[in-house]
Amino acid sequence: MKSLIVPRRFNGPANSGNGGWTAGSLAQDLPGSRDTAVTVRLHRPPPLDTPLALTETPTGSVATHQGRTVAEASYAELEPEPLPPVTVARASEAEEKYVGLASHPFPTCFVCGTDRRSDDGLRVFAGPVEPGRVAATWTPYEVSVPITWGALDCPGAWASDIAERMMVLGQITVRIRRLPRTSERYVVTGAVRGAEGRKTFTATTLHDADGEVLAAAEHVWITVDPDTFG
Repeated sequence: MKSLIVPRRFNGPANSGNGGWTAGSLAQDLPGSRDTAVTVRLHRPPPLDTPLALTETPTGSVATHQGRTVAEASYAELEPEPLPPVTVARASEAEEKYVGLASHPFPTCFVCGTDRRSDDGLRVFAGPVEPGRVAATWTPYEVSVPITWGALDCPGAWASDIAERMMVLGQITVRIRRLPRTSERYVVTGAVRGAEGRKTFTATTLHDADGEVLAAAEHVWITVDPDTFG
């Protein structure tokens, strides 16, 4: 049986996998996933350094641990709608106002953690460009489908109020048009699209320096109790 392992390096919260990286790892093996959008639902925090059993389904695949569903991937009904581009200069200025520099619920997160080295984590520090909208620059030192999904993950949460109201990724839909290249500078933007109870709806987009869309994502975030989440 096939399995998926989330190495500890790719954590989000300290003891579980980064939602975007985990989702991208599950999605990349679906036939034809490079040519269409894929939705991944996360049912519980992905355990680290632990084999997750993979099972094919009529619409995609499911990752389980000890008989419980961790995540399930399926082809999306609709592609994410890209956000408008932000210039490299404006995104660079926004990084200096990244809220996570002052208060971060997951400082070791592979994507947006301030405690990660520049040669280890992605350090995508999306700061505000206007209310409900953030941006950051990103220069990849390595590229893969899961890493690209990861870069499209956290800026969605920072477009909302994750520093004040802890939330974790519940669902992500991604369409990659082309992968980024190492050593080139890109811009990741994020925006809030709504909220309903414990759910927050956001979107992110990866643009190149000329404003061309490389990939787009839409998310559902779930508010959690920091005293009980683990």
